[in-house]
Amino acid sequence: MCGHEDSWIVGASPACGRGGGSMPAVKALERIVRKWIERAGVAGAEYEAGVGAPRTPWLGAAVAAGPLYRSAVTEAAGRGAFEAGVQAAGESKWQNRARQLGPMRFAQGVAVAEPDFRAGFGPIRQAIEATTLPGKGPKGGPQGVQRFTVQRDALIAAGRARRGGARR
Repeated sequence: MCGHEDSWIVGASPACGRGGGSMPAVKALERIVRKWIERAGVAGAEYEAGVGAPRTPWLGAAVAAGPLYRSAVTEAAGRGAFEAGVQAAGESKWQNRARQLGPMRFAQGVAVAEPDFRAGFGPIRQAIEATTLPGKGPKGGPQGVQRFTVQRDALIAAGRARRGGARR
């Protein structure tokens, strides 16, 4: 750096000695960051408009991207990209971001997801309520295992019914 990092364009100033060289002119990092924050901070309406009227319907594009997604994830896993990214970020970055953003986003996400939770858990609750369990026995006895097995099987059946019989 030449000391003119806060100027409009770094590398283009004759004072930097790079005005006519082969180095591309790049705006100063502080200017780039400020512009990003200013523009992103008011882009909510554009984001909402894009979601409301995408150029390509999300469902079709997402389904069509399945093979590419699997290929990319397999390739990244093969070279250890996940582990490398986690190690590069480090414990403190994860913890700081989780503390700064997590509580607000978690509560907001729960509030928005209430209808989905109700629709998803309702059939599971009904399955629990409709299950007739065998009688209890002494603590640690085989009746406890039988009760567990009956409830487990009812929950598995309810989950499969909810997904149209598919196993996942």
